[in-house]
Amino acid sequence: MKHFSLDSDLTRNYINGTIPPRLGQLPKLKILSLIVNRLTGPIPPEIGNITTLEELVLEDNLLGGSLPPDLGNLTSLRRLVLSSNNFTGTLPDTFGNLKSLNDFRIDGSELSGKIPEFIGNWINITRLDLQGTSMEGPIPSNISQLTSLESLRISDLSGSSSTLPNLQAMTKLSNLDLSINRLTGNISIFKNLESKTVFLSNNLLTGEVPPWALTKRKQADLSYNNFSNVTRPTSGGCQEQQKNLTDEWCFTKGLPCKQNPEHRSLFINCGGGSVAFNDRTYAEDSTGGGPVSFLFFQGGWGYSSTGIYLENKTAQFLAKNDFNLSVKDVYETARLAPQSLKYYALCLAKGKYKVQLHFAEIMYSNDQTYRSLGRRIFDISIQGITLRKNFNIAERAGGVGIGITEVFDNIIVNGSTLEIHLYWAGKGTTFVPDRGVHGPLISAITVTPCKSWNLQNLKKGGLSAGAVIGIVAASCVLAALFLLLLRTKGYLGGKDLENKGMISALQHPHLVKLYGCCIEGNQLLLVYEYLENNSLARALFGPEEHQLQLNWQTRKKILLGIAKGLSYLHEESRLKIVLLDTDLNAKISDFGLAKLDEEENTHISTRIAGTIGYMAPEYAMRGYLTDKADVYSFGVVALEVVSGKSNTNYRPKEDFVYLLDWAYVLHERNNLLELVDPRLGSSYSKEEAMKMLHLALLCTNQSPSLRPLMSSVVRMLEGNIPVKAPIINHGSTDQEARFKAFQLLSQDSQTQASTSSQISEVQRSRSRDGPWIDSSFSLQIQILQNISDKLNINNWATIDRTSCNMAEWRNKTDHKTQSTVHCNCTFENGSVCHVTIIRVKGFNLNGVLPEELGDLPELLEMQND
Repeated sequence: MKHFSLDSDLTRNYINGTIPPRLGQLPKLKILSLIVNRLTGPIPPEIGNITTLEELVLEDNLLGGSLPPDLGNLTSLRRLVLSSNNFTGTLPDTFGNLKSLNDFRIDGSELSGKIPEFIGNWINITRLDLQGTSMEGPIPSNISQLTSLESLRISDLSGSSSTLPNLQAMTKLSNLDLSINRLTGNISIFKNLESKTVFLSNNLLTGEVPPWALTKRKQADLSYNNFSNVTRPTSGGCQEQQKNLTDEWCFTKGLPCKQNPEHRSLFINCGGGSVAFNDRTYAEDSTGGGPVSFLFFQGGWGYSSTGIYLENKTAQFLAKNDFNLSVKDVYETARLAPQSLKYYALCLAKGKYKVQLHFAEIMYSNDQTYRSLGRRIFDISIQGITLRKNFNIAERAGGVGIGITEVFDNIIVNGSTLEIHLYWAGKGTTFVPDRGVHGPLISAITVTPCKSWNLQNLKKGGLSAGAVIGIVAASCVLAALFLLLLRTKGYLGGKDLENKGMISALQHPHLVKLYGCCIEGNQLLLVYEYLENNSLARALFGPEEHQLQLNWQTRKKILLGIAKGLSYLHEESRLKIVLLDTDLNAKISDFGLAKLDEEENTHISTRIAGTIGYMAPEYAMRGYLTDKADVYSFGVVALEVVSGKSNTNYRPKEDFVYLLDWAYVLHERNNLLELVDPRLGSSYSKEEAMKMLHLALLCTNQSPSLRPLMSSVVRMLEGNIPVKAPIINHGSTDQEARFKAFQLLSQDSQTQASTSSQISEVQRSRSRDGPWIDSSFSLQIQILQNISDKLNINNWATIDRTSCNMAEWRNKTDHKTQSTVHCNCTFENGSVCHVTIIRVKGFNLNGVLPEELGDLPELLEMQND
């Protein structure tokens, strides 16, 4: 038999689409690895038919849905790595059959439910990662049977407290992380625990710290527990410590200051040298880090850093702009940590402070390569209170290399210490652009006292206290009169103010902050936060002197902000209620049609409240209000943001009343990009613009049931799920649309018939006497050509059709890429040629994963790592 061997590595590319179910037809496949791509959708159950499979590695993609129970059929599986995807549901019971596993990772997903007992069956396992999921405790007691474990990482479990499992028999364990699990018990009994790194912070452990945790070769974080034999060193010894054995080891709230606490501000350039920024000098913070690091600076601040980078011992704790992104000042560098990064402002005067955290994602590229596929996700806490959950810098900023500032007002310091904690809970990617790139990252910190009205100071400035009070009172009266007028005219009811009172208790980055309201008789007053850039309507359609130059990235960020705000609080969306802050972040400012009616009234019979051109048809005509009315409004806003044109004022021809009408026509003419705002010139992505316009048309579907959920809109904008091309039915155009669909279906049928004919010809040739190498080899070449077409492999050397010796795809323009796709043939007694191995690594292929891979019956290995 003659075997055609193709080496092709699919790791670290830009491949999208879904995993083809036809791969389940590969009866001899041993390795399937598709690390770091843009694959979406569920894992096909057909993969469970490949009973020869030994490695299934799919980490750092966008896969979702439930894990198919069929994977439990893969009893030969040694590695099952599914980290950093969007899987939901629970671990199937059939996974208990996977007794050959030695590596299982599902960290960074949304899996829920209890940790199943069957993991005690995986007695050969050496690595088990369950970090950053939504799973519940307790950790099963039979985990103690896994004596081959070398790395165990289970953290952030929900549920009630549970007992620390017995780890005494795990003599091979080198890395242990059981942080934030509410574990109880005593660790002093584990005398043989030889882990080099031990992370047990934020639990309920008691007793004494054992001697093994104090040896110099240990790197341990046992902080935030209840141990009895821990002494606190003086601040001078902090820099020598390699362990964190108690809460705030070096930075306790009672830390004595050499003088009365008089610091009232702090400015740090995290990860960089001293620099001037915003008329302030930011202190240098360029020292290295380590798995457990503590540093104290005489300027009245310090930091602690803990954690280890996954599978990369050389990863750095300082970051710089390696991709020549357009960032400057404090955003050119950053400090990062594998897991936990805490900054402490010391010896602060008591009072309220404004904390500004500056971020810019500088470790991912801004292009269409695998280096751009990273997702950094972490939590932000200040003074022990979590203020941002699953924070993503690039998502918040609308792209990489864009500086943003998260502002936190009224942070109270009662003692003398302010604690800022950034924590990685296992979510996001860990393999982009290299192994070990994960964890929190921060560019700079600004701490200043909150400003407050001081009548005495105002008096010194030239106004008497009486004048100030008079001005404030007059302003309140004017506001009350205005709101009273609205209420008298029927535009603002008591229920609206009640709803706004509810809103004042809500906090969200994309909702305008309502500080409070007052209802006294007919006097109504609302106090909102001030947003410097006014409304989105003025930015796009206002007088020329008030318009803002909104580039494509900013428009994307604005639409994502609107979508997130609506997803959080269903609301009518129109440009005038969308305000813009200093960083051009979208904030929704009105709450009149939100789903705040606890009685869930879906039909409004009194007065239709809304803006012409933004109201969904079912609401405008029949007063029928559902969540999908908000989706319709968002779709109209999306059209306006992309086009820069007003839905109600733009009329290209007399036959078209609204911008939306014209969009329908252009869509049918396959000329939808004509809508894009000409002010953008060529500085935008046509692919992204088309997706945005398709999404707008999906949202404005005449049928509410066919519009996506607002949460789905957010995921589409984030790229987590694909945007489907809209199907628009307009009377006379229905037949044309059906004809086009039938035409495409006919073309697909002809293609399948042609392929079947080729395969049948080869099968017939096998029954003939004599050699048939050419026909077999031609079919193999044709399959490979189809694969290269779908992966958009262009300008590469063609495969030698006459010989198998070292035939290859070769990238002619980039000689630095690893390997090429090459082919080797071996001859035995027969003359059959087969593809056996495919590896394509780091070529940034951006097509779809070809289903033709399932037509290679002798394929043994398909890798991308």
